[in-house]
Amino acid sequence: KELVSYVKEFGDTRVPQRFTKNPAFGQWVNNQRSSFKKFQNGITSCGISTDKIQQLSNIGFEWRIQSSASWIDLERSEEMMENSQVGIT
Repeated sequence: KELVSYVKEFGDTRVPQRFTKNPAFGQWVNNQRSSFKKFQNGITSCGISTDKIQQLSNIGFEWRIQSSASWIDLERSEEMMENSQVGIT
C-alpha cells in the first residue's frame, strides 16, 4: 500500500534507499531489488516469491535502476526540497 501511495505522489517506484520520510520503506524497496537480483541468479531462498514479484511488477515496480547517478540526483533533490522548507512557517 505504501508503494502505491508513493507512486501516486511521485509517479514512479524509485524510492531512495535513504528516504527521509520513511527510512524503513526506502530500505524495504532496496531489499526487494536485491532479492530479485538473487532470484534471477537462481537463489530461490532469497526471500522473494514469484507471487510477490508479480504483485510488485503489476504496480510498475522498477527492478533495475539504470545508473547510480540517478539515485544520487534523486537523494540530492529530496534533500534540497527539505532544506528549502526549513524556516517556512
